[in-house]
Amino acid sequence: MCCGLLSIAVTIGILLTLATETWNFFSEVSLKQFLLDTEWTPLFAEKHFGIWPLVGGTLLTAGIAILVALPTGLLAAIYLSEFASARARSILKPCLEVLAGVPTIVYGFFALIVVTPVLQFFLPDLAGFNALAPGIVMGLMIVPMISSLSEDAIFAVPQTLREASLGLGADRTTTVTKVVVPAAMSGIVASALLAVSRAIGETMIVAIAAGQQPNLTMDPREAVQTMTAFIVQISMGDTPAGSIEYRTLFAVATSLFIITFVINALSHKMARRFRERGGA
Repeated sequence: MCCGLLSIAVTIGILLTLATETWNFFSEVSLKQFLLDTEWTPLFAEKHFGIWPLVGGTLLTAGIAILVALPTGLLAAIYLSEFASARARSILKPCLEVLAGVPTIVYGFFALIVVTPVLQFFLPDLAGFNALAPGIVMGLMIVPMISSLSEDAIFAVPQTLREASLGLGADRTTTVTKVVVPAAMSGIVASALLAVSRAIGETMIVAIAAGQQPNLTMDPREAVQTMTAFIVQISMGDTPAGSIEYRTLFAVATSLFIITFVINALSHKMARRFRERGGA
C-alpha cells in the first residue's frame, strides 16, 4: 500500500509542478500565440512562442524511427517466434536485447559521427545536423521493444489456431500471416504505440544529432529541434529561474506529457478493441 501510494504521490507532485509553472507561463503568453504562431524563439531578442516547430521536429524524428523499427521489429518477432531454430533463437534474441542496453548518448554520437557521413555520401545536400540520421538510429534503438513485445503476443496465440490452419491445408507462411499475426494484433499494436511514445520521449540522440534549430519543416534533410532537446537546452542552467524563458520549459514539458498520454491511452484502447474482437 505504501509503495502504491508513493507512486501516486509522485505522479500528483509532477502534475502539480507542471500545472503551476505552465499556468504562470500562460499568464504572460496567450494560448493563441502558443498554438497559432509558427516560430519558436523564446531565447532571442524578438520572442516567439509558437510550439509547432518543436512538435514538428519531434513527430518527424519519431515518424522516421517508427518507419524503421516497426517492420524490422515485427519481422524479427515473427522469425524468432515461428521460424527460427532453437539455436538461432538463442543467438539472435540476446543480440537484439543488447541494443536495448546501449546508452542513448552512444546512439547519439553514432548517428552524428557514423550515420550522417554515410547518408551524406548518398545525399550530398544533407545537413550536418538533420532529422534523418537520428530518426534512423532511434528506430534501431526501439527495435528490441517492438520485437520483444510482439514476440510475446505471437507466442501467446493458442497452438490450436496454428494446428487448425495447417489442418485445413494452409502452409506455414499463410498460417502466420493470416491467422497468427491477426490473432496477436492487440499486442503488436500496443508495442508499436509504446515504441512511438518511447521515440517521442527520446532526448540524447536528437539533442546530439538533430541540431538545435526549431524549424517548422517536414524535410528530414534539415536540422530540427525536438521538444526534449529544447528541455535539455533550457535545463543547462544558463536561463534565469522564474523568467519567461525558464517557464517555457514547463509549457513544453506539459505539451509533451499530453502527447505521450494521448498515445498511451490510444494504445490501451486499441489493444482492448483488438482483444475484444479476437475474443468474439
